[in-house]
Amino acid sequence: MPDGTVLAFDFGAKRIGVATGETLLGSAHPLTVIHAESNDERMAAIGRLIDEWRPVQLVVGLPTHADGTAHEMTRLATKFGERLHRRFHLPVAYADERLTSLDAEARLRETGRNSRSAKPLLDAVAAQLILQTWFESPSHVFPAQPAA
Repeated sequence: MPDGTVLAFDFGAKRIGVATGETLLGSAHPLTVIHAESNDERMAAIGRLIDEWRPVQLVVGLPTHADGTAHEMTRLATKFGERLHRRFHLPVAYADERLTSLDAEARLRETGRNSRSAKPLLDAVAAQLILQTWFESPSHVFPAQPAA
């Protein structure tokens, strides 16, 4: 994979959390949450982010049951990833997102936020955790860094 920016998405029926990271650093950061009713509005918002960040890779969180079996949101997230690939002509990978929302809630509580103040950030932090999972995946290998 080429070095560069990666955008990750926590796909939801009402909101899409977005995170960004750099392949060389292998660390993710929450970016924004897209609130849009129609698929056209969602894709337009994502298009603006792609124009701004110029990613080399997209990652979509893949929701499954606790035992790893697929359900309806798995199908919808996969369809979302396929739509991203067709529209933006970028490679799309999937990362396990089991328990990322719970982990995101816990992390936001640790910063002193209550559930009301954390809610606007929750999906972006979940996307951050999805991207971090992808960066740390054994199947995702980065080029060796030169010694300093």
